[in-house]
Amino acid sequence: MSALADHVADYLQVRRALGFKLERAGRILPQLVAFLEAAGATTVTSELAIAWARQPATAQPQHWAARLTIARGFAAYLQTINPAAEIPPAGVFAVRYRRPTPYLWSPTDIERLLASARALRPPLRAATFETLFGLLAVTGMRTGETLALQRDDIDLTTGVITIRTPIAKGQRARLIPLHPTTIDALHRYSIARERLCPRPRSTTFFLSSTGTALDPSGVARTLRKLTAALGLRTDTVHPRATDLRHTYAVQTLIDWQLSGQIAPRIALLSTYLGHIRPAETYWYLSATPELMGHAADRLQTRFGGPR
Repeated sequence: MSALADHVADYLQVRRALGFKLERAGRILPQLVAFLEAAGATTVTSELAIAWARQPATAQPQHWAARLTIARGFAAYLQTINPAAEIPPAGVFAVRYRRPTPYLWSPTDIERLLASARALRPPLRAATFETLFGLLAVTGMRTGETLALQRDDIDLTTGVITIRTPIAKGQRARLIPLHPTTIDALHRYSIARERLCPRPRSTTFFLSSTGTALDPSGVARTLRKLTAALGLRTDTVHPRATDLRHTYAVQTLIDWQLSGQIAPRIALLSTYLGHIRPAETYWYLSATPELMGHAADRLQTRFGGPR
């Protein structure tokens, strides 16, 4: 292993110890090292890092910018060890991040999704995805948080989920109270899971049909197939698992807005959802036409309509 490769391994170890997953960085930083060494470089230079980031040439600037951001992080670390290392400048690739348009699931959409999941085969896969998608819809949890749940993280006696493993730096562990119907659904799943997979290969609460932990890409793939079969997915509409969380947040805000209690409670929802800043929660207000419509109606009522 070369000195640069050793530095990459140390960098990833240090950052991961601080709570960063760095899954993509772990995959592509060795590619950066190979690129640098092929060019005869012994450290990171701005010119080479930018040339590496601009691969493949057919990719979008967002892809290049993401690669360069990873290279910049490693270069900043390397410069503390080797002052000759150069940190590539920010903003080399002009990109503007745009949030994907969220899909707001209607209650009927969710019912149809769960019914389709229930028809999957084998039976354990059906039980897993029906319960997983249902839990996402009624709790607003992140998909990654849900997939990481261990069996002990769900207390079916007290009806509380403990999210113990933050998925990013700064996100704190928190408690999720459950409705009695949700407790019943999780209890039924745990019984089915034990019956269908008595010797699992993972300790996660949700299991694949082979008894392993669920893979996020597999969950996304299954959701794509189900929504396409239901006619919910089109060329322009792409329902995602994270949109179940978005729908939960939006519906909660709509209910509070209609009762005139949105402002006093926004901090509660922010904490419940695991947001670091309330501004992340307020984004749901501006991202949803229905919420904006309710806000306009309340302003019109308060000030007596247009003058």
